[in-house]
Amino acid sequence: MSAELFSVFYQFADVFAFLILSAAGLAIVFGMMGVINMAHGEFIMCGAYVTVGLVNLGVPLPIAQILAALTAGIIGVAVEFLIVRRFYKRPLDSLLATWGLSLIVTQSMLLIVGSAVRGIGTPEGSFAIGEYTFSTYRLILFGCAVAVLAGLYIIFMKTRFGVIARATMQNAAMAKALGARTGRIYSISFGIGTALAGLCGALYAPTMTLIPTMGATFVVESFVTVVIGGANVLLGTAPAAVFLAMIRMALNASYGQIIGQIGMLVAVILIVRVLPEGLSSVLVRRGR
Repeated sequence: MSAELFSVFYQFADVFAFLILSAAGLAIVFGMMGVINMAHGEFIMCGAYVTVGLVNLGVPLPIAQILAALTAGIIGVAVEFLIVRRFYKRPLDSLLATWGLSLIVTQSMLLIVGSAVRGIGTPEGSFAIGEYTFSTYRLILFGCAVAVLAGLYIIFMKTRFGVIARATMQNAAMAKALGARTGRIYSISFGIGTALAGLCGALYAPTMTLIPTMGATFVVESFVTVVIGGANVLLGTAPAAVFLAMIRMALNASYGQIIGQIGMLVAVILIVRVLPEGLSSVLVRRGR
């Protein structure tokens, strides 16, 4: 593989990993459960800060990242039980409730840690192909994104829990009548979603400086990826990320990151206009 070709793949993999890792948790919470979680970015921020804190205490980075994801998941289960559970089937109310939670968490973190920038540095070093230099850790992030997609597919499509969870999301009353413990299913699903958000923050903590408002960096991309993916989030999120990554990579290379961001959002508007049910609707129709 030539250096130029690998450089194109590397740029695509970098954007794809960012979109998948930031959107995976929201694909469950928003895409499957219908909860507009405006605190999604704060769970990402939580994962990043827990990771940095544990690494500074001497915990190895991979273990710190796993613990950060678990911490975000546990907090998510508590948030679902205390707040979100009261607003199922009430999207506007859930939006306002989680937005309020987002403001509270962000301002609390500003009071606790201040606006000082924190970071731990990117691990794993780099390698060169021809005249190009590449970060090894960025490729690890791509591998993590693929692993997350595979894990979600197995959990929600191939396990008994996944079958019950999907049935609960589609018709909670019927699932409950058939013996499903819907409250527990909602809690676990929300916890998985927030754990994935925490994992995103944990994985990207070594690549960026940490501030309490860092979650906003991830929110727009995660929402648009889930939205254009469509109702079948397990089928639509990956194609959506591929589509957006290709557009953003091409525009970034030609016109810079700002134009790349604008172009990606314009593409989202066009896709929603042409395919209001998202990319997954096309894939489902072709699969029949």
